[in-house]
Amino acid sequence: MPSGTTPDTAHGHASAVSHPISDPSIEKSQAPGLHGNAVGLGLAALGVVFGDIGTSPLYTFKTVVSIAGSTPTREVVLGSLSLIVWTLVIITSVKYVAIAMRIDNDGEGGILALMSLLGVRKKKRPLIVAAGLFGAALIYGDGAITPAISVLSALEGLELAAPAVKPYILPMAVVILAALFLVQPLGTARIGRAFGPIMAVWFLAIALLGFAALVRNPSVLIALNPYYGLKFLFTSGGAGFLILGAVFLCVTGAEALYADMGHFGPHPIRMAWSFIVFPSLLLSYFGQAAYILSAGVVDENVFYRLCPSALIVPMVILATLATVIASQALVTGAFSMTRQAIRLGWMQRMHVTQTSGEGYGQIYVGAVNWLLMIVTIALALMFKTSESLASAYGVAVAATMLMTTVLLYIAMIEVWRWPPERALAVAGFFFVVDAAFFAANLAKIAEGGYVPLVLAAVVYASMYIWHRGTDAVRTATEALSVPLEAFLRDLSTRGIVRAPGTAVFFTRFKDATPPVMAWYVDHAHSLQKTVIAITVETAIVPWIEHVERAEVSQLAPDFWRVLARYGFMEKPDVLRLLKQRPEFATIDFANATYFIGHETIEARADGRGLPRWIVWPFAWLQRNASHVADTFNFPRDRVIEIGRRVEL
Repeated sequence: MPSGTTPDTAHGHASAVSHPISDPSIEKSQAPGLHGNAVGLGLAALGVVFGDIGTSPLYTFKTVVSIAGSTPTREVVLGSLSLIVWTLVIITSVKYVAIAMRIDNDGEGGILALMSLLGVRKKKRPLIVAAGLFGAALIYGDGAITPAISVLSALEGLELAAPAVKPYILPMAVVILAALFLVQPLGTARIGRAFGPIMAVWFLAIALLGFAALVRNPSVLIALNPYYGLKFLFTSGGAGFLILGAVFLCVTGAEALYADMGHFGPHPIRMAWSFIVFPSLLLSYFGQAAYILSAGVVDENVFYRLCPSALIVPMVILATLATVIASQALVTGAFSMTRQAIRLGWMQRMHVTQTSGEGYGQIYVGAVNWLLMIVTIALALMFKTSESLASAYGVAVAATMLMTTVLLYIAMIEVWRWPPERALAVAGFFFVVDAAFFAANLAKIAEGGYVPLVLAAVVYASMYIWHRGTDAVRTATEALSVPLEAFLRDLSTRGIVRAPGTAVFFTRFKDATPPVMAWYVDHAHSLQKTVIAITVETAIVPWIEHVERAEVSQLAPDFWRVLARYGFMEKPDVLRLLKQRPEFATIDFANATYFIGHETIEARADGRGLPRWIVWPFAWLQRNASHVADTFNFPRDRVIEIGRRVEL
């Protein structure tokens, strides 16, 4: 698998350094650089991890009721409630909390980290790569829809308090969504401190409202029996199948529990889920079901009907804050996943800004932010209501969960060393459940479910094109490479002048002559006295120990080769690394010259290269990638780019 940039401006192949856990009972308590007790981390996780799934009561039962009609029967209400309860248990509590979070890539979770854990760089595994990348691409579709549906569903509660405000709900939602994305460049570290307490208040509020309604009609507790859900599902025909797609909305944020594991560690997330989030969600859903059975007819927002009329406006404000927090968590997650994809070589370089020194996860990726803003606001304007957006929601998440299950099955065999029959029994059960939800959500495609699939297809295509393009450039450059020993001997034969100073050449090749150095010597007919050729590798683990960071070897007098390794969650700082090495203590890197290769991509004239539908988009992606100097942190005013034309 190629790296994320073109030859001589890029990382090399992935390092073989890997530290996956082999026993599911062994796990890291928290991510590198993250400190605090489990209670504090659990509170912080409420705002980052559980925002999406925590705000699902705003629209899940509402969507179920809209499908069932304004007069849902007792069988429909209890059957739907039972399906919601056991969906939360099976998918969230068992699949993600109990199983997936025990399969980590050196503390990190999520579909890209899982894909890397399975060693896709050490051997060709196209099916694993396809599952991992398409699952990751689908998350971008989810990230665009979640803010729109969440904010709209929160604001729609105002209709109960002031029906005249209905025409203004959509404009207000657009303003809030725009503000959400406009503040991203400023960073969210300070605001983020309030996320956990606000979400704690939110979960307390929905639990109390649900409990109050449940006390008035405790008969709905019989829905804890899965019989009611299964009976409804298998005896309701098409209606049960459609409602199953709506039921799935209750777990649309479950993937975040796994993806954000590296930020907080598994124990705080499990604690927050088991003692706060899960009980609160159950009480809210049971309360909504109890209200529906008591009221008999429901033609408005079920969630807000649990709230006393005097508290509707404060509840709308709290719900809006909760949905903004959920949206913020998804946007931050999209930034983090983009950085992983760049470091793993599946996306072109983008400028990543660290907005806070307090946490590695506090980053900002401008290109992703503005594209998400455009798509999210466009979706809100296109669908206008949360009920309409629910038709587009769920397809992407269901497909991602399906891809995750496939990778978990492989990890059970290769990481945990389970017998294939045992892995198949466990993962097969999850696969059947995920496939059922995915099939149910496919019924939404014509009504808007195509939107996240189209978004995912665009992201996946860009990843595939970047992969094919960088691979082809590497192959073309390798064909012209010269053995380093021959190049060094040739320097004296050709009478190349060795000028004073230090030259640092960035290259993909660990053994052959860096092409950028050969090009420079051919043009300048000289070479600095001290030469450092450096290759940067991205490991298949998120973090690299300091002792394994660099490998330095002297190949000739004043000629050094440096192999630098970084995990896919780390920010490379090559200049700092070089300054810290004792071998280079006497070198003045502030006055060194840094050489980078720059390729101009063109299609082969004979038509035997890559298809033009790959070449031209790849060339565009390469031209718009961020500068290598920003990626590896060295002084722009000391950089020399040497270009050449490469036909693919």
